[in-house]
Amino acid sequence: MTTDNFNAPFKGRSLINWINYTPEEINQILDLSFLVKKQAAAGEIHQRFIGKTLALIFEKRSTRTRCSFETAFGEEGGHPVFLSSQDIQLGAKESVEDTARVLGRMFSAIQFRGFSQNHVETLAAYSGIPVYNGLTDDYHPTQVLADVMTLKENFRELKGLHLAYCGDGRNNVARSLMIICSKLGIHFTIISPQELFPDDKIISICTPFAKVSGSNITISDKISLVKGADSIYTDVWTSMGEESLKKTRTALLNPYQVNDELMQMSEKNSCIFLHCLPAVKGEEVTLEVIEGKQSRVWDQAENRKHTIKAIMLSTL
Repeated sequence: MTTDNFNAPFKGRSLINWINYTPEEINQILDLSFLVKKQAAAGEIHQRFIGKTLALIFEKRSTRTRCSFETAFGEEGGHPVFLSSQDIQLGAKESVEDTARVLGRMFSAIQFRGFSQNHVETLAAYSGIPVYNGLTDDYHPTQVLADVMTLKENFRELKGLHLAYCGDGRNNVARSLMIICSKLGIHFTIISPQELFPDDKIISICTPFAKVSGSNITISDKISLVKGADSIYTDVWTSMGEESLKKTRTALLNPYQVNDELMQMSEKNSCIFLHCLPAVKGEEVTLEVIEGKQSRVWDQAENRKHTIKAIMLSTL
C-alpha cells in the first residue's frame, strides 16, 4: 500500500465543462488517466484521498457515473457520501447557494448529476471547493474525457482523427464532444435530422477553439458524411426527462441508426463504435454492432473510472 501525497496540478478547480480548460491541461489529465489505469492493472494500491470526503448529489439515476466516482474515490482512501434528491433540500426548502455553503464546510469536493446546469455552476460559485459536473441537461464533461481516452488507446494520436456522431445533435453528450474535439484537434461531425441540430451558441463557443486546434466541425443531416470516420458514436434517442417525446424522436432518428451498413460506410476497417451507455439495442444501435468486433463500449465504460480518478487527483 502506498500512502503517497499527490501534488494536484489544478488544485481547487471545478469541472463544469471543458470550455475553461486549455488543450494542454486536458492532455495532462488524460496522461494521468493512463497512469492510474496502468497502476490499477498492476494491482497497485494508493491512498491519495485519505482524510478527504466527496458529496455525490444525484437527481438523475446512474450506473457508470455513480460507480466510477464511488470506486475511484473510495479505493484511494476517501469517503464518498451519496445524496439523492430525497436526502437534501437542493433548490426546494433550501436554496442552491445555501446548500453549497453548507456542503463546502463539510466536504472536500462535490459531484452533481442532475438537470440544471445553473445548479452545478451555483454549487461551484458558492461552495469554495471543487465541483464536478457528472451530467446536466447541457453538458457531460466526465463522459467525453473517457471517450477521447478510448480514442487515444485505439489510435495513439488524437489530432486529425475523425469522430462522427449520429443521433440527437442537441444533447449533452454531443455538445460536450464538440467542445473537447474542438480543443484537441479532432474533426467532429454531427449527423442528425435538422430538427435536432445543435444550437448556434455551442457552435459559436467551439468555432474559435477549432480554428486554433485545426479541428473541422461539421453539422449535417447527410449520413454519407460518416465516410472516413475513425469512430462512429451514438447515444439514446430519448434522454432522461424526455420520455414523452419517444415516439416523435424514434420517427425522426430511425434513419440514423448505427447498423452494419452505416459502419461500413466509413470505409475504414479500423473504425470503432462508441456509445456512452445505457444503450437501447435495436433502436439507436443494432445488437450486431454494439456486440461486434468494432465496438469499444466496454473499454469506454471502464475508462470512466480512470478519467474521473484523474480529474479528482488533478484538482483535490
